[in-house]
Amino acid sequence: MLLCLLLVSLVACGGRPVGDGVRADVQRVLDRRAAAVLHHDERAFRATGTATPYARLRAVPFADWSYRVTAVHGDGDTATADAELRYRVRGYDSAPVTAGRTLRLTRAGDGPWRVASDAPAQKAGDQLWDQGTVAVVRGGDSLVMGVGQSTERLRSFAGLADRAVPAVAQAWGTDWSRHVVVLVPKSVDGMAALLGSPASSYRGIAAVTTGETGAPAKAPADRVIVNPDAYSMLGPLGKQVVLTHETTHVATRAHTNAATPLWLSEGYADWVGYLGTGRTAAQAAPELGRAVAAGTAPTTLPTDRDFGFGGDANRLARAYEGGWLACRLIADRWGEVRLREFYQAVGTHKERAGAVEGALKDVLGTTLPDFTAQWQAYLKAQLG
Repeated sequence: MLLCLLLVSLVACGGRPVGDGVRADVQRVLDRRAAAVLHHDERAFRATGTATPYARLRAVPFADWSYRVTAVHGDGDTATADAELRYRVRGYDSAPVTAGRTLRLTRAGDGPWRVASDAPAQKAGDQLWDQGTVAVVRGGDSLVMGVGQSTERLRSFAGLADRAVPAVAQAWGTDWSRHVVVLVPKSVDGMAALLGSPASSYRGIAAVTTGETGAPAKAPADRVIVNPDAYSMLGPLGKQVVLTHETTHVATRAHTNAATPLWLSEGYADWVGYLGTGRTAAQAAPELGRAVAAGTAPTTLPTDRDFGFGGDANRLARAYEGGWLACRLIADRWGEVRLREFYQAVGTHKERAGAVEGALKDVLGTTLPDFTAQWQAYLKAQLG
């Protein structure tokens, strides 16, 4: 009886599942809508329903755009479709971005279905055009897309990204796209909506890189998403370091997986970000410097939990600084090439257990306890 009641409740909330004929009709409407996007045909888009999304996304250079209907529930002349949106930005995406969408549709009598609204599915993040009209600026190696931002500001991000790409290629190599897509929402709330997370998690974070593609090798980094509120507080050097850091994540994504600890992925990105800036350890690692001075220097490498955005800001800063100094130690003692090889060796493992230990042995000829002891001594030498 309880199961029956639950089923009745679910149907009442979402509408009855419709027949294959209605689902096929809805798929055809969305196919026409997708073709209109790709062919820049606003009239054809309007013929399928609300035109609001078209006006917001028309500036984005799409190479592909398609919907796959996964379920349709309806009652009479209204229906709700669950769909998977797949799109690719021309010249930048080697694999499509995949996003869950919920579409409301209506029809008059036996007339065609028309889209009344197209919104992110439950628990799915926004797409940038969900937040307003998207402005696009092309750089030499970058594409910057923003909502509620001036063209001048978007161009400044393109300049930062265009300087970041060759800097990352010089450190990491050229076996990556050497292009970066930067999204600049209107506020930290917009950033959080793109990531499908609470804004409180990102208030002090200037930018993040998040994997959005459905590539076979699950990519942990593909779009740089900026928090314009926090970013505006940075000076010129800080802004460049952040964009270079995030671009490093784009470059290293194929070699980053569940086996890669955050101290390595974030530390390496910071190491590349600070290359050539002249920043000393004391300048770039003030929180760890205070810990060393107080005799409370860490005894272990930062854990993944230490990098949580919603926790203690000082602990987060020490985690980033500790990861950076671990990578800096490897570059100083074993060389920059070995640092890159170490990163790649960790990523050849499928799981965390034994990944760092194996790479330390095979690439650097050391053990985790010995490396940790060297890192502790390095902290005191650089920050004491």
